This record gives sequence, C-alpha cells and structure tokens, in this order.
Amino acid sequence: MAAQGGQDAKFFQRGKIQEFRAELQAAEAKDKKFTKRKTVLKKIVANITMGNDMSPLFTDVVQCLGIPLLEIKKMVYLFLVYYGRSKAEQIHLVIPSFLQDCNDRNPLIRALAIRTMSYIPIPVVTEALTEQLRHCLKDRDPYVRKTAAICVAKLYTADPRKAEKGGFVEMLRDLLLDSNATVVSNAVAALSEIGDRQDGVIFKLNLTVANKLLAALGESSEWGQIYILDSLLRYVPERHTDAELMAERIIIHLQHANSAVVLTTIKILLYLMNYMENRKLMDYICKKMGPPLVTLLSSGPEVQYVALRNILLIIQRRPSVLKNDVKVFFCKYNDPIYVKLAKLEIMYRLAREENAREVLAELQEYASEVDIDFVRKAVRSIGRLAIKVQPAADACIQALLDLIETKVTYVVQEAVIVIKDVFRRYPGKYEGIIPTLCENLDALDEPESKAAMIWIVGQFANRIDNADELMDDLTYTFMEEPVEVQLALLTAAVKLFIYKAQSDTSKALVHKVLKWATEEVDNPDLRDRGFMYWRLLAINPTVAGEIVLAEKPAITTDSDRMDRGALDQLLLHTGTLGSIYHKNPETFIRNAAGKALTDSPALNPLSRQVLVPLSRPNIPPAIHVPGPGPPPPREASVSPVPPTAKPAPPAPPQTGDLIGASSSADTLDGEGENEHESGEHGDEDSLASPSGSADPYANLDNAFGSYLADEPKPQADDHLTRLF
Repeated sequence: MAAQGGQDAKFFQRGKIQEFRAELQAAEAKDKKFTKRKTVLKKIVANITMGNDMSPLFTDVVQCLGIPLLEIKKMVYLFLVYYGRSKAEQIHLVIPSFLQDCNDRNPLIRALAIRTMSYIPIPVVTEALTEQLRHCLKDRDPYVRKTAAICVAKLYTADPRKAEKGGFVEMLRDLLLDSNATVVSNAVAALSEIGDRQDGVIFKLNLTVANKLLAALGESSEWGQIYILDSLLRYVPERHTDAELMAERIIIHLQHANSAVVLTTIKILLYLMNYMENRKLMDYICKKMGPPLVTLLSSGPEVQYVALRNILLIIQRRPSVLKNDVKVFFCKYNDPIYVKLAKLEIMYRLAREENAREVLAELQEYASEVDIDFVRKAVRSIGRLAIKVQPAADACIQALLDLIETKVTYVVQEAVIVIKDVFRRYPGKYEGIIPTLCENLDALDEPESKAAMIWIVGQFANRIDNADELMDDLTYTFMEEPVEVQLALLTAAVKLFIYKAQSDTSKALVHKVLKWATEEVDNPDLRDRGFMYWRLLAINPTVAGEIVLAEKPAITTDSDRMDRGALDQLLLHTGTLGSIYHKNPETFIRNAAGKALTDSPALNPLSRQVLVPLSRPNIPPAIHVPGPGPPPPREASVSPVPPTAKPAPPAPPQTGDLIGASSSADTLDGEGENEHESGEHGDEDSLASPSGSADPYANLDNAFGSYLADEPKPQADDHLTRLF
C-alpha cells in the first residue's frame, strides 16, 4: 500500500487540458489493458485534488465510463461528482451509463453508480435515480443496501417532497429491521439526518425498534455505534422499567476505546435517567460514568477540552459523577491556557467542605503563575470558594490577604473584587480587613476593582474614620471615570452623607456629585439615579437612609448554575459543538432542529416541571415515521404539538407546588445527599429560580461567562413609589 502511494505521487504535477485530451485520444488506439487511460485519469484526478479546473475534459472523461474496469469507473465517477452539477447541459450523456451500471452484476459497481447519482442534485439525474434507488434499497447485497440508505438522505436534501411521495422514508424505516448491522446503522444515519432538518419528517422509535437497534449495536462499526446510540434519544420510555433495562444494555459501551462512542453513551444514559425511578441504579450509573470521563483527560489537549466542557455540564446535573475526583482536574504545568481555565471552573464546582483545603492550596499555587488571565481567574476562584464553602471562608480570606501583600497590581485588584462579595456573603464578620484594602487604594486602576472598592468605602463609611477624605479623593476624577465607577461613586456619596449627615465635607461632596450626575453627565442611567437620590434626600432623608442602607440579601452561588430546563436541553447535545459552546445548535447552525425532553408517564415529576416546550416551524404536512412493530402502549396519553400551532407558554408554578416539589426532590429526581454535600443542587436549581421567560435560551449567554462582580444597582423598594 505504501509502495502504491509512493508510485502515485508522480501524478501530482500540474498539467494542461490539451495534453490530457491528446493523451486520452491516443490511448484509444493501442490500449488493450486500459493502462494508458488509467494513467491519464490518475493525472486528471490528481490535478482536481490540487484545485485545478478539469471541467473542459468532461466529454473526454465520460467516454471512459464504458470501460469494464472498476478502478477506471471509480475515477470517472469521482470526476462526475466534482463537475456533474456544473455541466447540467451535458449530464444527459451519462444517464444511460448510470442506468446500465445500476444493473451490473458487480455489487461494488451498482453501489458506486447509485452513490454518484445521489451526489448530482440535478432534476434529470434525480428523476433517473428514483426508480433505481427503489431497487437498490431491496438489493440482495448488503453493501448496495447500505449505500442506497445514505442515498435516500441525499435525495431528500435535493427534493424532500419527491422522497416523501416516493415512499423512500418508509423504505428506510423497513431497513431498520435488516439482518445486516451496517445496513441498520446506515438507515439510522439517513433517518437521523432527515429528522434533524426543521422541514424533515418526525423520526421516532418505539420499544420494538429500539431493542432491534441495540441488538445491532455490537456488530456495528464505531461510526455506526455512534449513530445508533444517538438515535435512542428519539425513543421516549413509557415505563420506568423500559428506561432502566435499556440503560443496563448500553452501559457496557462506556468501556469503548473511542471517545466519541463514550460521550454518546453518556449522553444516552443521562437522557434515560430522566425516566428512571430506581435510585440505586441511577447511583450505579453515575459511579460508572466517572472513570471513562477521567480517561478522556489523558488524551491530547483538544480532546481534553471537549471532555472538560462536557464535564462542566454533567456535574451541574449529576454532581455525584465526579464528586471524589477533584484532584484529576488540578492543572499541569504544560496544559494549554484554555485547558487550565476549563479545569479551574470544574475545580470550583467540585469543591466542598471535605476537599476545600486541597482546592485552596492548589488555587494559591496558580495565583503565582505567569499567565495574567489565569492568575486573575485563580484569585476570583478563591473568593468564590469562600462564598460557596463556609467552613473554608477564614482560610480563603487569609489567602487573599497574603496575595494583597504581594502588591502585584492585577492580583490586588481581583482580590478587592471578590472580597467585596465576601462582605456581602458574611456581613459583619470580616470588616476588620478594610484598613488593609484602603492602603492599596492607589493600586486600583480598572473600573471593576475601583467600583468594588468604592462600594466598600460607601457601605462601611461609618467604620472608616477618614471615609470622607477617601471619597473626596475618589470623586476628584468623577467626570473622567467610566459609567460603572460613576454609578458606584454616586451611591457611595449618598451613603456617606446618610452616615455622616453632620459633616460639612460629606454635605459638600454629595451636593457636588449629585450636581455632576444630573447636569453634566449624558448617561441616562446615571442621570436618573442622580435625580432619584436628590429627590429622596430632599423629601425625607430618613426614608432615604432606610432605602439606600437597606439590608441586602446575602450573596449565594445560585447564579453560577444554569437554569435546569436549559441544562436538560444542553445535555441532549453532549459530545457535539453545542456542548462546547454551551448553546443549543439551533442558535448557531442554520436549519438545525431543536431537542428537548419529551413528556411521558415515566418522566420524573421534577423534570416535567421544568420541561421546555419545543415547536417546529410552519412547514407542509410531514410524514410521521414511528418505525415498524407494535405501537407504543401509551401513545394516546401524549398529545403532540401540531406543526402549525404555537405552543402556549408554561404556566408559572404556584408557591405551594414549589414547596411540595422541593421537599420530595431527593426521592424523585434529585442527587440525594451527594448534592447537599457538594452544594450543587442539580435538581433544585429550577426551584430556586424558576424561569418565567418565553425564551428558553435567554440566560445561556452569561451562564458560563466570567464571574461578574455585584455592582451597585438602584434599590427597588415600595418607598420609592410612595414618594413619587
């Protein structure tokens, strides 16, 4: 094989159209074994590969199609695949040869002809293909049948209505019960491609066909296994036992050597777990999913990154999968920066009281790295760890103070940002470190860190002796500051005045800032806030103090978790681009069909509560392809949404329902004690913040962004409406 490849390398030289035409014509005279024509065709194919236009040779090359030699036919058909579409006016010359080869005795030639025809989406070729494809789908040779199955998907892309009216989709459905595993996997691949189109047919599986596909799984290639496993998402279990038995049959594929097969198996297991009630089996599956995911991290950096992005989704939904494997995600010195940042996020999510000390020590090491972006994220992760794991808060604060002592500018700034949030999380506990922060005021030159420090000075102005002097210095450059800092300065000046109403400095300061905000600033948000504060202080300073200094809710890590309904949707795309971008494919791929959990009697009540409605666009009536075999036992209980009907928005859950659901979350679909230990209440996410938005992807963009500081915002209060 290597010797053949070395011999063919000589053909990759740029040639001229006239020379190739002359060689083909000369080869017709004395070429009994067709050696000369084979050589010329190799040169032509090599030039096509190099990007040279060989379309003027169309007529000359097509004449070689009558040569009864498989190697020559392959090259001629390859030429037709390249130039058949652009030579629509001459393609009729090839149709007789196509039809002849479709009835050849050699199954390879029959398959080659039907495959080439499907690659030329021209009406005259499509018309000739239709009848031949019908015969090839029932061919006695499995190689021809499996090629014809893929050709149906090509035909559907070229002319969907012809494929549906010709009954080709039903013939594909029949191939799902073929005796050959390769034919089955190709039929599944074709039906999946058709079903993934927004204007395609609805491809669903019943229990009989799903079991047949599982039987073919072991004999299929890796490519076929991926398609078959992925198609199981189209099967909706009607009973808990059906989902549990299917999971037990496919869990063996977690040991597969191919990473794509492993990720697809994990995707199906996560999907089936929504329809299970056996808690022991669910725990067993979670335990089994851990080692394959860890094994993926020993691959190259690209595969590592794909695995890490998928793990980030999985541990939010099933925290028990990797709860004891946080050390696996410690960064190595030679990891690329994108892998390090992905590991950093997972380390934080897996942190709990038992491993907080190890995680903190690792984060402190990262804070001394040379990569500035990585150091910033590490420092922020220390602060987030303090907020998430209360017993580790003291050690985290000490670590942040040690980092501030290094006097490294960007480290100090990140530390100030997260310490501000720690103050919100633990009010009245760590205010003793404020003098240390004030000493580093001059090191703050970025808007976010400056706004955080201004918030601290304003919030604790009654505990800082020289707060008015600090604020006077900070407001000196008010007009040159970004809006974020100006908003913080405005609120801090009002707080300072409320705390120290008798001070002449604070009176002059708040008057000056309010005058700037209302008269000289163009930003409407800043100006409106200035007018609001001014009127509050003018009408009733006491009420203004109650509003501005109102007790603030403690910061939690709830905002770090993705909406449960959106998370369930994203997990249906595990192992795809959607799981890397953390967005549903229909948001960045044109004509991609969405996926969502389907309601059934077996669906867990908590999953049903956050079910995301999925509608198909307005399309002509499509053919429903449920697959052969008996109908599902409870088909009538599920009312599908008509293609032309707009789904009604889900009604907001009542308070009583929320309370009842949360009390039984662990037994229904929760993560049990593992979740409470890790702080990642995967099943309670939606209960804490139910999504009332009509757009299910509304909060995907910021779900995995950088950790945003809690900048000062106008306080919403009933007092304001009464005053105005």
